Amino acid sequence: MLRRMLIMLGAVIVVVLILAAIKFNSIYSQIQQFKAPKPPVNVEVVEAGRVPWQSRLPAIGTLTASQGIDLSVEIAGTISDVQFQSGEKVRKGQPIVLLDSEIEQATLAAAEADLHLAKVEFERARSLIDRQAISRSEFDRLNAESQKAKASVAQLKASLAKKRIHAPFSGTIGIRQVDVGDFVAAGTPIATLQDLSTLFVDFYMAEQQVPLLAIGQPVQVQVAAFPGEAFEGTIVALNPKVEITTRNVQVRAELANPGERLLPGMFADLQVLLPSEDPKVIVPETAITYTLYGNSVLVVKEGQPPEPEDGAEAAPRNEPYLVIERRFVKTGERRDGRVVILEGLEAGEQVVIAGQLKLDGGAHVAIAEKRTLELEPNSRSDAR
Repeated sequence: MLRRMLIMLGAVIVVVLILAAIKFNSIYSQIQQFKAPKPPVNVEVVEAGRVPWQSRLPAIGTLTASQGIDLSVEIAGTISDVQFQSGEKVRKGQPIVLLDSEIEQATLAAAEADLHLAKVEFERARSLIDRQAISRSEFDRLNAESQKAKASVAQLKASLAKKRIHAPFSGTIGIRQVDVGDFVAAGTPIATLQDLSTLFVDFYMAEQQVPLLAIGQPVQVQVAAFPGEAFEGTIVALNPKVEITTRNVQVRAELANPGERLLPGMFADLQVLLPSEDPKVIVPETAITYTLYGNSVLVVKEGQPPEPEDGAEAAPRNEPYLVIERRFVKTGERRDGRVVILEGLEAGEQVVIAGQLKLDGGAHVAIAEKRTLELEPNSRSDAR
């Protein structure tokens, strides 16, 4: 009986020892896994380059025609003829609208008859005054009557001329607002007339930027109607007064309009090109991490691998051990997906452009194949 109990006790001890050995081996394996170095994180990088960068002053403005008016009548009358089609080209001096002028013409004929009679009587009085056949006062009265009749004729001719509306300059006329037979009052609009061969763009700049502006300075204009296309212009006028309410100064630039694609009233997004084109450190905008504490980039640099534990030998490496360093930078202008680095980064350093959210300072990384699209060469040249 005692022997059987000892055998059973020995079997239990053996089973316990086996289970303990298995558990110990499992815990040891897990500890070794935690001690094993983590594999590097694959990241995409780009080398910060120092390239020529032309500084620009952004602004928004409105396109206006070099010559543009709303045609209207100066005196009341009835429309007798409309001599244009909506949207057509008109030349300077071309008749646009004619008002009924029968009464004015009849009045003018009567005034011309009175003028002829006044001239005849004045010429007769001139011959008589030399012989002292009439008094000087009668001669002066006839002279005044002649001048008065002449002024009446000139007044009626001027009034009759206002019955004919002519184009003051060549351009494109808009949709007509009157029809034949309409009675129009003074100031009634007829149509808009715009010279689209040359356009102005009016915009405002802060008073601090006035020293950077000059007549003849180039500008680039973009409109929503033609995305991705830039129109070249030059500054032609600077307002000699700063607006008191906004502390801005009005600037006007002139640009050609081939094909008359641009129209007055369009919203313009423009940039004033500054003459300086200094080399600056440029990185893609995706490399910048924006936070409340400041802007930073992740710089890839060579570091020291961790020391192996328990006297184990370090694994041989064919490539350098790369780590991440978070560096705060001061950024400048941003344009076309690129940003200027003013401080904190040197040309030639590699920065991470994808995968920043899973990284922190000191993390082990490996440079992966670049999949992020880079800017086209044309875009880079335009950004300058």
